[in-house]
Amino acid sequence: MVTVSGVAEAMQTVLTVVANDAARERGFVRRRRKLSGAKFAQALVFGWLANPKATLEELAQTAAAVGVCISPQGLDQRFTESAAGCLEQILRAGVRTMIAADSVAIPLLQRFKGVYLQDSSSITLPEALSEVWRGCGGSRPEGTSAALKIQVRLDLSSGELHGPLLQHGRQSDRTSPLQGASLPAGALLLADLGYFSLQRFKDLSVQGGYWLSRLQAGTAVFDENGKRWHLVELLRARGGNEIDIAVVLGVKQRLPCRLLAVRVPQEVTEQRRRRIRREASRRGQTPRHNQLALAEWTVYITNVPRALLSLPEAMVLGRVRWQIELLFKLWKSHGRIDEWRSAKPWHILCEVYAKLLAMLVQHWLLLVGCWQYPDRSLHKAAQTVRKHALHLASTFGYIEHLTMTITTIKRCLATGCRINKRRAMPHTYQLLLHLTEGGLS
Repeated sequence: MVTVSGVAEAMQTVLTVVANDAARERGFVRRRRKLSGAKFAQALVFGWLANPKATLEELAQTAAAVGVCISPQGLDQRFTESAAGCLEQILRAGVRTMIAADSVAIPLLQRFKGVYLQDSSSITLPEALSEVWRGCGGSRPEGTSAALKIQVRLDLSSGELHGPLLQHGRQSDRTSPLQGASLPAGALLLADLGYFSLQRFKDLSVQGGYWLSRLQAGTAVFDENGKRWHLVELLRARGGNEIDIAVVLGVKQRLPCRLLAVRVPQEVTEQRRRRIRREASRRGQTPRHNQLALAEWTVYITNVPRALLSLPEAMVLGRVRWQIELLFKLWKSHGRIDEWRSAKPWHILCEVYAKLLAMLVQHWLLLVGCWQYPDRSLHKAAQTVRKHALHLASTFGYIEHLTMTITTIKRCLATGCRINKRRAMPHTYQLLLHLTEGGLS
Protein backbone atom coordinates (compact mmCIF):
# COMPACT_ATOMS: atom_id res chain seq x y z
CA MET A 1 0.00 0.00 0.00
CA VAL A 2 1.34 3.42 -0.94
CA THR A 3 1.80 5.93 1.88
CA VAL A 4 2.73 9.60 2.04
CA SER A 5 5.92 8.78 3.94
CA GLY A 6 6.80 6.06 1.41
CA VAL A 7 6.48 8.48 -1.51
CA ALA A 8 8.48 11.14 0.34
CA GLU A 9 11.29 8.68 1.08
CA ALA A 10 11.33 7.42 -2.52
CA MET A 11 11.53 10.96 -3.90
CA GLN A 12 14.34 11.91 -1.53
CA THR A 13 16.32 8.74 -2.19
CA VAL A 14 16.14 9.03 -5.98
CA LEU A 15 16.62 12.80 -6.23
CA THR A 16 19.24 13.11 -3.47
CA VAL A 17 21.30 9.97 -2.72
CA VAL A 18 21.02 8.39 -6.17
CA ALA A 19 21.45 11.77 -7.91
CA ASN A 20 24.69 12.57 -6.08
CA ASP A 21 26.08 9.09 -6.74
CA ALA A 22 25.17 9.35 -10.43
CA ALA A 23 26.80 12.79 -10.71
CA ARG A 24 30.10 11.42 -9.40
CA GLU A 25 29.99 8.24 -11.50
CA ARG A 26 29.18 10.11 -14.73
CA GLY A 27 31.73 12.86 -14.11
CA PHE A 28 29.12 15.61 -13.82
CA VAL A 29 30.61 16.64 -10.45
CA ARG A 30 34.38 16.13 -10.15
CA ARG A 31 34.90 18.21 -7.04
CA ARG A 32 32.69 19.74 -4.38
CA ARG A 33 30.46 22.36 -6.01
CA LYS A 34 27.44 24.34 -4.97
CA LEU A 35 25.47 22.70 -7.81
CA SER A 36 25.53 19.04 -6.79
CA GLY A 37 23.93 16.25 -8.77
CA ALA A 38 20.98 16.32 -6.36
CA LYS A 39 20.40 20.07 -6.64
CA PHE A 40 20.75 19.96 -10.42
CA ALA A 41 18.21 17.12 -10.76
CA GLN A 42 15.76 18.71 -8.31
CA ALA A 43 15.91 22.08 -10.07
CA LEU A 44 15.15 20.55 -13.45
CA VAL A 45 12.55 18.00 -12.33
CA PHE A 46 10.49 20.40 -10.24
CA GLY A 47 11.09 23.35 -12.57
CA TRP A 48 9.73 21.50 -15.59
CA LEU A 49 7.05 19.81 -13.50
CA ALA A 50 5.77 23.26 -12.54
CA ASN A 51 6.04 24.59 -16.09
CA PRO A 52 6.99 22.23 -18.95
CA LYS A 53 7.88 25.32 -21.02
CA ALA A 54 10.08 26.85 -18.31
CA THR A 55 12.84 29.20 -19.43
CA LEU A 56 16.39 29.14 -18.09
CA GLU A 57 15.44 32.02 -15.81
CA GLU A 58 12.56 30.02 -14.35
CA LEU A 59 14.78 26.98 -13.88
CA ALA A 60 17.36 29.14 -12.11
CA GLN A 61 14.59 30.31 -9.78
CA THR A 62 13.68 26.70 -9.04
CA ALA A 63 17.37 26.06 -8.30
CA ALA A 64 17.18 28.89 -5.78
CA ALA A 65 14.11 27.22 -4.24
CA VAL A 66 16.11 24.02 -3.64
CA GLY A 67 18.93 26.00 -2.08
CA VAL A 68 21.50 26.88 -4.75
CA CYS A 69 22.03 30.23 -6.47
CA ILE A 70 23.12 30.01 -10.08
CA SER A 71 22.61 32.32 -13.04
CA PRO A 72 20.59 31.24 -16.07
CA GLN A 73 23.80 31.36 -18.12
CA GLY A 74 25.64 29.26 -15.55
CA LEU A 75 22.85 26.70 -15.56
CA ASP A 76 22.85 26.59 -19.36
CA GLN A 77 26.53 25.68 -19.32
CA ARG A 78 25.80 22.60 -17.19
CA PHE A 79 23.73 20.89 -19.89
CA THR A 80 26.52 18.62 -21.07
CA GLU A 81 26.96 15.00 -22.13
CA SER A 82 27.92 14.06 -18.57
CA ALA A 83 24.82 15.84 -17.25
CA ALA A 84 22.64 13.82 -19.64
CA GLY A 85 24.31 10.60 -18.51
CA CYS A 86 23.73 11.58 -14.89
CA LEU A 87 20.02 12.25 -15.44
CA GLU A 88 19.59 9.03 -17.41
CA GLN A 89 21.09 7.06 -14.53
CA ILE A 90 18.78 8.78 -12.05
CA LEU A 91 15.80 7.98 -14.27
CA ARG A 92 16.73 4.31 -14.48
CA ALA A 93 16.98 4.18 -10.67
CA GLY A 94 13.61 5.90 -10.31
CA VAL A 95 12.01 3.35 -12.63
CA ARG A 96 13.29 0.54 -10.39
CA THR A 97 11.42 2.09 -7.45
CA MET A 98 8.13 0.20 -7.38
CA ILE A 99 5.21 2.02 -5.77
CA ALA A 100 1.65 0.69 -5.84
CA ALA A 101 -1.68 1.90 -4.46
CA ASP A 102 -4.57 -0.14 -3.14
CA SER A 103 -6.52 -1.76 -5.97
CA VAL A 104 -9.03 0.58 -7.55
CA ALA A 105 -12.60 -0.16 -6.46
CA ILE A 106 -13.78 -1.84 -9.67
CA PRO A 107 -14.85 -5.45 -8.98
CA LEU A 108 -14.17 -6.67 -12.53
CA LEU A 109 -10.53 -5.58 -12.29
CA GLN A 110 -10.24 -7.08 -8.83
CA ARG A 111 -10.92 -10.56 -10.22
CA PHE A 112 -7.32 -10.56 -11.44
CA LYS A 113 -4.00 -10.19 -9.62
CA GLY A 114 -3.44 -7.05 -11.60
CA VAL A 115 -4.57 -5.84 -15.04
CA TYR A 116 -1.39 -4.89 -16.89
CA LEU A 117 -1.44 -2.56 -19.90
CA GLN A 118 1.70 -2.53 -22.06
CA ASP A 119 2.61 -0.07 -24.79
CA SER A 120 5.31 2.27 -26.08
CA SER A 121 5.64 5.80 -27.37
CA SER A 122 8.40 7.47 -29.37
CA ILE A 123 10.14 10.83 -29.16
CA THR A 124 11.87 12.16 -32.29
CA LEU A 125 15.21 13.75 -31.40
CA PRO A 126 17.63 16.01 -33.30
CA GLU A 127 19.80 14.13 -35.78
CA ALA A 128 22.88 15.13 -33.77
CA LEU A 129 21.77 12.56 -31.17
CA SER A 130 21.55 9.64 -33.60
CA GLU A 131 24.66 8.05 -32.07
CA VAL A 132 22.93 8.02 -28.68
CA TRP A 133 19.42 6.96 -29.67
CA ARG A 134 19.05 5.51 -33.17
CA GLY A 135 15.85 6.15 -35.09
CA CYS A 136 14.38 4.44 -38.14
CA GLY A 137 15.27 7.02 -40.75
CA GLY A 138 12.43 8.13 -43.00
CA SER A 139 11.40 10.82 -45.43
CA ARG A 140 9.91 13.40 -43.10
CA PRO A 141 11.50 16.87 -43.45
CA GLU A 142 12.73 16.93 -39.85
CA GLY A 143 14.34 13.51 -40.19
CA THR A 144 14.01 10.52 -37.90
CA SER A 145 17.58 9.25 -37.71
CA ALA A 146 17.46 9.87 -33.94
CA ALA A 147 14.55 8.73 -31.81
CA LEU A 148 13.92 7.46 -28.30
CA LYS A 149 11.27 4.83 -27.58
CA ILE A 150 9.84 4.61 -24.08
CA GLN A 151 8.33 1.30 -22.98
CA VAL A 152 5.73 1.24 -20.20
CA ARG A 153 3.70 -1.40 -18.41
CA LEU A 154 0.98 -0.13 -16.08
CA ASP A 155 -1.09 -2.12 -13.61
CA LEU A 156 -4.47 -0.46 -13.96
CA SER A 157 -5.59 -1.96 -10.65
CA SER A 158 -2.81 -0.69 -8.36
CA GLY A 159 -1.22 1.96 -10.58
CA GLU A 160 2.19 0.28 -10.31
CA LEU A 161 4.34 1.54 -13.16
CA HIS A 162 7.07 -0.47 -14.88
CA GLY A 163 8.93 2.14 -16.90
CA PRO A 164 9.50 4.36 -18.68
CA LEU A 165 12.21 2.02 -19.98
CA LEU A 166 14.38 3.47 -22.75
CA GLN A 167 15.06 1.91 -26.17
CA HIS A 168 16.42 3.00 -29.51
CA GLY A 169 13.55 4.31 -31.61
CA ARG A 170 14.26 1.81 -34.37
CA GLN A 171 13.79 -1.23 -32.12
CA SER A 172 10.66 -3.33 -32.43
CA ASP A 173 8.22 -3.53 -29.53
CA ARG A 174 8.82 -7.26 -29.51
CA THR A 175 12.37 -6.55 -28.28
CA SER A 176 11.07 -4.57 -25.32
CA PRO A 177 12.65 -5.57 -21.98
CA LEU A 178 9.07 -5.92 -20.75
CA GLN A 179 8.23 -8.54 -23.37
CA GLY A 180 9.83 -11.38 -21.44
CA ALA A 181 9.03 -10.06 -17.97
CA SER A 182 6.90 -12.36 -15.86
CA LEU A 183 3.51 -11.44 -14.40
CA PRO A 184 1.97 -12.55 -11.11
CA ALA A 185 -0.08 -15.74 -11.43
CA GLY A 186 -3.68 -14.73 -12.02
CA ALA A 187 -2.76 -11.36 -13.60
CA LEU A 188 -4.15 -10.21 -16.97
CA LEU A 189 -2.06 -8.67 -19.76
CA LEU A 190 -3.48 -6.32 -22.40
CA ALA A 191 -1.07 -5.22 -25.12
CA ASP A 192 -1.11 -3.76 -28.61
CA LEU A 193 -0.53 -5.89 -31.71
CA GLY A 194 3.06 -4.65 -31.75
CA TYR A 195 3.70 -7.12 -28.91
CA PHE A 196 1.67 -9.97 -30.43
CA SER A 197 3.47 -13.27 -29.91
CA LEU A 198 1.88 -16.70 -29.64
CA GLN A 199 4.98 -17.93 -27.82
CA ARG A 200 4.65 -15.10 -25.29
CA PHE A 201 1.00 -15.99 -24.73
CA LYS A 202 1.95 -19.62 -24.32
CA ASP A 203 4.61 -18.75 -21.73
CA LEU A 204 2.15 -16.60 -19.78
CA SER A 205 -0.38 -19.43 -19.77
CA VAL A 206 2.22 -21.83 -18.37
CA GLN A 207 3.05 -19.29 -15.64
CA GLY A 208 -0.61 -19.08 -14.63
CA GLY A 209 -1.17 -15.67 -16.21
CA TYR A 210 -3.97 -14.46 -18.46
CA TRP A 211 -3.97 -12.44 -21.67
CA LEU A 212 -6.50 -10.68 -23.86
CA SER A 213 -5.45 -9.48 -27.31
CA ARG A 214 -6.64 -8.58 -30.75
CA LEU A 215 -5.82 -11.23 -33.36
CA GLN A 216 -2.97 -10.47 -35.70
CA ALA A 217 -3.79 -10.80 -39.38
CA GLY A 218 -2.41 -13.96 -40.95
CA THR A 219 -2.40 -15.99 -37.75
CA ALA A 220 -3.38 -19.60 -38.44
CA VAL A 221 -6.75 -20.40 -36.83
CA PHE A 222 -7.97 -23.99 -36.29
CA ASP A 223 -11.29 -25.13 -34.86
CA GLU A 224 -11.59 -27.85 -32.21
CA ASN A 225 -11.63 -30.52 -34.91
CA GLY A 226 -8.31 -29.35 -36.33
CA LYS A 227 -9.73 -27.73 -39.46
CA ARG A 228 -7.94 -24.55 -40.54
CA TRP A 229 -10.13 -21.54 -41.31
CA HIS A 230 -9.83 -18.08 -42.79
CA LEU A 231 -11.12 -15.89 -39.99
CA VAL A 232 -13.86 -14.22 -42.08
CA GLU A 233 -15.16 -17.60 -43.22
CA LEU A 234 -15.17 -18.94 -39.66
CA LEU A 235 -17.18 -15.96 -38.40
CA ARG A 236 -19.68 -16.29 -41.23
CA ALA A 237 -20.00 -20.04 -40.69
CA ARG A 238 -20.84 -19.58 -37.04
CA GLY A 239 -23.49 -16.95 -37.79
CA GLY A 240 -25.08 -14.53 -35.35
CA ASN A 241 -23.79 -11.25 -33.96
CA GLU A 242 -21.86 -12.65 -30.99
CA ILE A 243 -19.34 -15.50 -31.12
CA ASP A 244 -17.45 -17.17 -28.28
CA ILE A 245 -15.75 -20.39 -29.41
CA ALA A 246 -12.70 -22.50 -28.64
CA VAL A 247 -9.92 -22.38 -31.23
CA VAL A 248 -6.25 -23.30 -31.61
CA LEU A 249 -3.76 -20.73 -32.95
CA GLY A 250 -0.52 -21.21 -34.83
CA VAL A 251 0.80 -23.98 -37.03
CA LYS A 252 3.70 -24.62 -34.65
CA GLN A 253 2.53 -23.21 -31.32
CA ARG A 254 -0.92 -24.86 -31.33
CA LEU A 255 -2.12 -22.44 -28.67
CA PRO A 256 -5.62 -23.21 -27.29
CA CYS A 257 -7.75 -20.18 -26.47
CA ARG A 258 -11.14 -18.54 -26.90
CA LEU A 259 -12.05 -16.55 -30.01
CA LEU A 260 -14.44 -13.73 -29.15
CA ALA A 261 -16.21 -11.65 -31.78
CA VAL A 262 -19.03 -9.11 -31.81
CA ARG A 263 -20.56 -7.58 -34.93
CA VAL A 264 -20.41 -3.77 -34.77
CA PRO A 265 -23.08 -1.29 -35.97
CA GLN A 266 -23.09 -0.40 -39.65
CA GLU A 267 -21.88 3.16 -39.04
CA VAL A 268 -18.85 1.82 -37.17
CA THR A 269 -18.15 -0.62 -40.01
CA GLU A 270 -18.23 2.17 -42.57
CA GLN A 271 -16.00 4.37 -40.43
CA ARG A 272 -13.44 1.57 -40.16
CA ARG A 273 -13.56 0.89 -43.90
CA ARG A 274 -12.99 4.54 -44.71
CA ARG A 275 -9.94 4.49 -42.45
CA ILE A 276 -8.64 1.28 -44.09
CA ARG A 277 -9.06 2.74 -47.58
CA ARG A 278 -7.43 6.02 -46.56
CA GLU A 279 -4.42 4.21 -45.10
CA ALA A 280 -4.13 1.93 -48.14
CA SER A 281 -4.27 4.94 -50.46
CA ARG A 282 -1.54 6.66 -48.47
CA ARG A 283 0.66 3.59 -49.01
CA GLY A 284 -0.27 3.28 -52.70
CA GLN A 285 -2.03 -0.03 -52.10
CA THR A 286 -5.47 -1.56 -52.58
CA PRO A 287 -7.36 -2.68 -49.45
CA ARG A 288 -7.61 -6.44 -49.08
CA HIS A 289 -11.10 -7.95 -49.29
CA ASN A 290 -10.71 -9.85 -46.01
CA GLN A 291 -9.58 -6.69 -44.26
CA LEU A 292 -12.69 -4.82 -45.36
CA ALA A 293 -14.90 -7.77 -44.40
CA LEU A 294 -13.40 -7.99 -40.91
CA ALA A 295 -14.28 -4.33 -40.33
CA GLU A 296 -17.74 -5.64 -39.45
CA TRP A 297 -16.35 -7.32 -36.35
CA THR A 298 -14.49 -6.60 -33.12
CA VAL A 299 -12.37 -9.69 -32.50
CA TYR A 300 -10.31 -10.74 -29.48
CA ILE A 301 -8.50 -13.87 -28.36
CA THR A 302 -7.95 -14.83 -24.73
CA ASN A 303 -7.07 -17.67 -22.39
CA VAL A 304 -9.31 -16.36 -19.60
CA PRO A 305 -11.95 -19.04 -18.87
CA ARG A 306 -15.58 -18.18 -19.57
CA ALA A 307 -16.43 -18.59 -15.87
CA LEU A 308 -14.05 -15.73 -15.04
CA LEU A 309 -14.75 -13.43 -18.00
CA SER A 310 -17.88 -13.31 -20.14
CA LEU A 311 -18.01 -12.11 -23.74
CA PRO A 312 -19.50 -8.66 -22.87
CA GLU A 313 -16.94 -8.21 -20.10
CA ALA A 314 -14.10 -9.09 -22.45
CA MET A 315 -15.30 -6.51 -24.99
CA VAL A 316 -15.21 -3.78 -22.35
CA LEU A 317 -11.84 -4.90 -20.99
CA GLY A 318 -10.48 -4.71 -24.53
CA ARG A 319 -11.24 -0.99 -24.48
CA VAL A 320 -9.33 -0.59 -21.22
CA ARG A 321 -6.03 -0.90 -23.09
CA TRP A 322 -6.50 2.66 -24.31
CA GLN A 323 -5.99 3.90 -20.75
CA ILE A 324 -2.24 3.64 -21.28
CA GLU A 325 -2.62 5.81 -24.38
CA LEU A 326 -4.19 8.41 -22.09
CA LEU A 327 -1.12 8.18 -19.86
CA PHE A 328 1.17 8.88 -22.83
CA LYS A 329 -1.14 11.72 -23.89
CA LEU A 330 -0.88 13.17 -20.38
CA TRP A 331 2.91 13.00 -20.51
CA LYS A 332 3.10 14.58 -23.95
CA SER A 333 0.30 17.15 -23.93
CA HIS A 334 0.77 18.26 -20.31
CA GLY A 335 4.29 17.13 -19.41
CA ARG A 336 5.66 18.15 -22.85
CA ILE A 337 8.21 15.34 -22.76
CA ASP A 338 8.69 15.66 -26.52
CA GLU A 339 9.12 19.44 -26.63
CA TRP A 340 12.02 21.76 -25.76
CA ARG A 341 13.10 25.37 -26.11
CA SER A 342 16.81 24.81 -26.79
CA ALA A 343 18.51 23.78 -30.02
CA LYS A 344 21.51 22.27 -28.21
CA PRO A 345 21.48 18.45 -28.41
CA TRP A 346 22.72 17.71 -24.87
CA HIS A 347 20.37 20.31 -23.39
CA ILE A 348 17.52 18.60 -25.22
CA LEU A 349 18.48 15.15 -23.94
CA CYS A 350 18.80 16.48 -20.39
CA GLU A 351 15.35 18.00 -20.73
CA VAL A 352 13.81 14.74 -21.97
CA TYR A 353 15.29 12.73 -19.09
CA ALA A 354 14.34 15.33 -16.48
CA LYS A 355 10.78 15.58 -17.77
CA LEU A 356 10.42 11.79 -17.72
CA LEU A 357 11.61 11.90 -14.09
CA ALA A 358 9.03 14.61 -13.44
CA MET A 359 6.30 12.37 -14.88
CA LEU A 360 7.47 9.54 -12.64
CA VAL A 361 7.28 11.78 -9.56
CA GLN A 362 3.88 13.01 -10.70
CA HIS A 363 2.67 9.42 -11.04
CA TRP A 364 3.78 8.59 -7.49
CA LEU A 365 1.77 11.55 -6.23
CA LEU A 366 -1.30 10.43 -8.19
CA LEU A 367 -1.01 6.98 -6.61
CA VAL A 368 -1.06 8.37 -3.09
CA GLY A 369 -3.74 10.94 -3.83
CA CYS A 370 -6.44 9.66 -6.19
CA TRP A 371 -5.67 6.33 -7.85
CA GLN A 372 -8.15 4.40 -5.71
CA TYR A 373 -11.07 6.36 -7.17
CA PRO A 374 -12.59 4.84 -10.34
CA ASP A 375 -13.69 8.29 -11.55
CA ARG A 376 -10.29 9.95 -11.15
CA SER A 377 -9.28 12.57 -13.72
CA LEU A 378 -5.56 12.32 -14.50
CA HIS A 379 -5.79 15.62 -16.40
CA LYS A 380 -7.12 17.51 -13.38
CA ALA A 381 -4.75 15.66 -11.05
CA ALA A 382 -1.72 16.64 -13.15
CA GLN A 383 -2.80 20.28 -13.07
CA THR A 384 -3.05 20.10 -9.29
CA VAL A 385 0.42 18.57 -8.95
CA ARG A 386 1.86 21.27 -11.20
CA LYS A 387 0.49 24.00 -8.94
CA HIS A 388 2.34 22.48 -5.96
CA ALA A 389 5.61 21.63 -7.74
CA LEU A 390 7.61 24.64 -6.51
CA HIS A 391 6.31 24.07 -2.98
CA LEU A 392 7.62 20.51 -3.23
CA ALA A 393 10.98 21.85 -4.37
CA SER A 394 11.27 24.33 -1.50
CA THR A 395 10.56 21.66 1.14
CA PHE A 396 12.63 18.93 -0.44
CA GLY A 397 15.56 19.24 1.94
CA TYR A 398 13.49 18.36 5.01
CA ILE A 399 11.64 15.05 5.10
CA GLU A 400 9.09 16.31 7.64
CA HIS A 401 8.24 19.37 5.52
CA LEU A 402 8.17 17.29 2.34
CA THR A 403 5.78 14.82 3.98
CA MET A 404 3.48 17.68 5.01
CA THR A 405 3.50 19.06 1.45
CA ILE A 406 2.64 15.67 -0.04
CA THR A 407 -0.16 15.31 2.54
CA THR A 408 -1.58 18.64 1.34
CA ILE A 409 -1.35 17.51 -2.30
CA LYS A 410 -3.08 14.25 -1.36
CA ARG A 411 -6.02 16.14 0.14
CA CYS A 412 -6.31 18.33 -2.95
CA LEU A 413 -6.19 15.36 -5.32
CA ALA A 414 -8.85 13.50 -3.35
CA THR A 415 -11.19 16.50 -3.37
CA GLY A 416 -11.43 17.94 -6.86
CA CYS A 417 -9.84 15.61 -9.41
CA ARG A 418 -12.86 13.63 -10.63
CA ILE A 419 -14.64 13.28 -13.96
CA ASN A 420 -18.38 13.66 -14.34
CA LYS A 421 -20.54 10.77 -15.51
CA ARG A 422 -21.74 10.75 -19.11
CA ARG A 423 -25.00 9.27 -20.37
CA ALA A 424 -24.50 9.36 -24.13
CA MET A 425 -20.89 8.15 -24.24
CA PRO A 426 -20.04 6.57 -20.86
CA HIS A 427 -16.47 6.65 -19.61
CA THR A 428 -14.58 3.36 -19.41
CA TYR A 429 -14.91 3.23 -15.63
CA GLN A 430 -18.71 3.56 -16.00
CA LEU A 431 -18.81 0.62 -18.41
CA LEU A 432 -16.71 -1.50 -16.06
CA LEU A 433 -18.91 -0.71 -13.07
CA HIS A 434 -22.07 -1.19 -15.14
CA LEU A 435 -20.97 -4.73 -15.98
CA THR A 436 -20.51 -5.54 -12.31
CA GLU A 437 -23.92 -4.13 -11.47
CA GLY A 438 -25.48 -6.52 -13.96
CA GLY A 439 -26.41 -3.86 -16.47
CA LEU A 440 -25.03 -5.95 -19.31
CA SER A 441 -25.62 -9.61 -20.02
